[in-house]
Amino acid sequence: MGKVVYPYIPNSVPEIKEQMLKELGLESVEEIYAEIPERLRFKGKMNLPEPLLSEYELRRHVEELLGQDKDCKKYLSFLGGGTWQHYVPEVCDTINSRDEFLTAYVGAAYADHGKYQAIFEFASMLGELLDFDVVSTPTYDWGMAAGFSIRMAARITGRNEVLVPKTVSPDRLLCIKNLCKPFIEVKLIDYDKNTGLMDLEDLKSKISDKTAAVYFENPSYLGFIESQGEEISKIAHDHGAISVVGVDPSSLGVLAPPSHYGADIACGELQPLGIHMNAGGGLAGFISSRDEEEYVAEYPTQLWGITETTREGEYGFGDVSFERTSYASRENAKDFLGTQTALWGITAGVYLALMGPQGMQELGEGIMQRVAYAQKKLSEIPGVKTPLFNSAHFKEFIVNFDDTGKTVAEINRKLLDFEIFGGKDLSKEFPELGNSALYCITEIHMKSDIDRLIDALKKILA
Repeated sequence: MGKVVYPYIPNSVPEIKEQMLKELGLESVEEIYAEIPERLRFKGKMNLPEPLLSEYELRRHVEELLGQDKDCKKYLSFLGGGTWQHYVPEVCDTINSRDEFLTAYVGAAYADHGKYQAIFEFASMLGELLDFDVVSTPTYDWGMAAGFSIRMAARITGRNEVLVPKTVSPDRLLCIKNLCKPFIEVKLIDYDKNTGLMDLEDLKSKISDKTAAVYFENPSYLGFIESQGEEISKIAHDHGAISVVGVDPSSLGVLAPPSHYGADIACGELQPLGIHMNAGGGLAGFISSRDEEEYVAEYPTQLWGITETTREGEYGFGDVSFERTSYASRENAKDFLGTQTALWGITAGVYLALMGPQGMQELGEGIMQRVAYAQKKLSEIPGVKTPLFNSAHFKEFIVNFDDTGKTVAEINRKLLDFEIFGGKDLSKEFPELGNSALYCITEIHMKSDIDRLIDALKKILA
């Protein structure tokens, strides 16, 4: 298009481009790509629309595209499975949109503007909820946190095997395997078909002196509460392995934290703590443990705490034990530290400060009451069976449609006519569970919402 200045592409002003080329001693931008073989270079013209140079035009165009989506503002959603619809208090958005926080990176101490303290406060409050002393800065998501936790356990024990229940999220399992390969072997543990709980006999038969960690989740991906946590941790410890527990922090107002049933490391997802769903995202993981040197030394992430400044007797907020990170040790570091989702940590801190202990308890109790009501009403529909597992559930539970004559896919398509997103189809992830879906209930679901789902399903299955 000639010498068009694109407002959203840095350094697109022709004079600036010429100045940069001159500084580099180059005649044209093409010289930068000279190393790319001709056979690999695209010679044609890409079929792209003309650029929208006006910010107003661009915004309007994007809003028109987004307006075609069916979202959870208009539709009633019962989807979960890793990203959940919780209520986000307005103060969370107000704080995380402040200029001093809404930046891509943490930044250096002299340009901090309170970010270090905000992350420290988040870590402190989440530590109280978990009853652990050390909390990492946020990772990309729960899967990354789980993988890093297992790598920590492998380095601490000097072993190269981890045992994971088959009920773990398939997506999270892929993330764990990706982070563990090629050094750590991931072995799966069976589950009890009646309760969903880990099969302890299978655990005992597979654990060995090669096992670095036993990883399990509570609540599980399939929603049931793993009531054998203490026994699982004991089996791990008896064999010199580390107990790693994945946890949804929104459950900790009603469930005991992993540290109370033997966990050495806890990890999980921050998204339920005041973070919007966003195209399947808005995710941020965390890692937590006791304040013991052998554990702290293995964290790949930064750790924020109160530390002495260069002025004697003065304290400030900063990165503690910095020398162990890949920022400081580079190729000699025990693990790699990349970009972190620090903004979501600040948001989670705002949420926890707003809720307090009583608020988290009320949140958990409200969710469990709603789940019990939904299970009762769904089980009254002919052909519908729920819960599939004979265990207590938190937030999510399985609904089986084997006896209805319709598949989950068919039911979910028809639910869209009622402006409802049905539960997540489990038929491919867990074929042994039959024609089942994972339904999610949170504090945003009112009694009338659940009744609306029941009425819609009765009409669809009639």
